[in-house]
Amino acid sequence: MARKHHYKRRKGNDYEIDVTTFLNLMVVLIPFLLITAVFSRLTIVELDLPSNATSAVPQQDSFRVEVIVREPGIEISNGTAIIATVPKKDGDYDLESLSEMMVALKQEYPDIDSASVLMEAFIPYDYLIQVMDIVRTVELPTDVENEYELYALFSDISVGDAP
Repeated sequence: MARKHHYKRRKGNDYEIDVTTFLNLMVVLIPFLLITAVFSRLTIVELDLPSNATSAVPQQDSFRVEVIVREPGIEISNGTAIIATVPKKDGDYDLESLSEMMVALKQEYPDIDSASVLMEAFIPYDYLIQVMDIVRTVELPTDVENEYELYALFSDISVGDAP
């Protein structure tokens, strides 16, 4: 005798989707994302790479600021000769003296907005960022106590390898 399979057929839909765990996840995740989104800020600095190509019309009286970060210290050049050197102080770069020299150069050449920051190999990337910030802006105190204001120095920055 052949066996007949008897399946119990269900009438209606007895299945329910449990969304409680998903809702618990959303209750925690959404405030977390909203809180962290406030603190994330993206800043983009446009940089140019110095080129070896020479222009057809040479500019005789152009002044070009070059800040060269070397292992013994920082050199400031006008593109052809070294103007000043800032030696390391206590094994670290003297960024305060560099800032003072950049302010003096900007006062001497107020129309110049471009500068090059050149790094030797094997110098940490953090120094490139610190030197670029100093060449771009300076913090000067205001009339209000403990408040400083940013002033632009050389805003058009080029980066490259030191010669």
